[in-house]
Amino acid sequence: MGGKSKVAVVIASADSIHEDIARVCDLGGAADALPSDSTVILKDNITWHKPFLSANTTPWQLEGAVKWLQANEREMLAVHNDTVVTDPHEGLVNLKLQPVYDKYNIEQFFVNDPTSVKWNKWRPQAETPWLDKVYPEGAEFPEMFRGKSVLHLPTVKTHVYTTTTGAVKNSFGGLLNTRRHYCHTYIHGVLADLIAVQKELHRGMFAIADGTLAGNGAGPRTMQPVEKNVLIASADSVAMDAVAARLMGFDPFEIGYLRECAERGLGNVDAADIEIVGDDVEAGWGFSVKNNFASSVGNSMWFGPMRYIQDLFFKTPLVNLFIKGSSVYHDDYWWEKHGKKRMQHIAETSQWGKLFSEY
Repeated sequence: MGGKSKVAVVIASADSIHEDIARVCDLGGAADALPSDSTVILKDNITWHKPFLSANTTPWQLEGAVKWLQANEREMLAVHNDTVVTDPHEGLVNLKLQPVYDKYNIEQFFVNDPTSVKWNKWRPQAETPWLDKVYPEGAEFPEMFRGKSVLHLPTVKTHVYTTTTGAVKNSFGGLLNTRRHYCHTYIHGVLADLIAVQKELHRGMFAIADGTLAGNGAGPRTMQPVEKNVLIASADSVAMDAVAARLMGFDPFEIGYLRECAERGLGNVDAADIEIVGDDVEAGWGFSVKNNFASSVGNSMWFGPMRYIQDLFFKTPLVNLFIKGSSVYHDDYWWEKHGKKRMQHIAETSQWGKLFSEY
């Protein structure tokens, strides 16, 4: 990738959040990244259908982006994806995103609904070695994505399998079907492949990461939200995730998907190749990745000795046992025992918890 990448970092306040989002978009070069004659796909990040801040796209993040797009005369639509453990319909309501889509009359599509979105096999000119390994018969992508631009709306958080997750991994849901869990063993390489795919699939790319409440610990769901009051935006998803990693306290070159993206020229990771504009934010938050019960099992299945027989568990009806186990652990146990208390604390002590209650 030639030249420097621009990444905007803005300190945000609940009192001025929409103006702050407009500012981070302008500083990050959204107007140039998203062609005016191309419809923009809003790709939110519903990691969990429970109303857990730091894990999911926030309503102010979505509304601020929509207002900026409207002010800059961009057409838009929204796409959502299922996972085997997350219900986007429930998430849209619990996360208070649905009222925003309704308020601005934004058409919505569910990419895993065959009556809503058609998928076709398509091969980019770029090499995609890891996708070829997982899908030797050829990977399918949503037909409606071709020729449109995309605006990713991730949060700043840790991830038990990839250390951090942000703009790069936000494509994982929208671009891969419900069998995407087949990719986990090769997750870092697959994420790099998906950047290569997006560069040919989309007219333009931009991302706004919400770090107003950042997620620390056993992400992307069972985390400790930490008020950091930052927004990050860029046309280079790789550079944006590298900046977010450094803020959290990680070396991006030690994160597999970022290192591979850099090695393949898919985005900038080296600090010398990234121009940070906006506000000064001190890096090194001291975040760390922790395992929970579910991720410990997952790590064994995806990356440990059990990976050699994973097809038995994930490509047969036995997969339903793991899906049910994840639901019981996350929704029935962790949310009830820990999640509700953490959100109650945020509601009582954080400006963002109070803003969430107003939506």
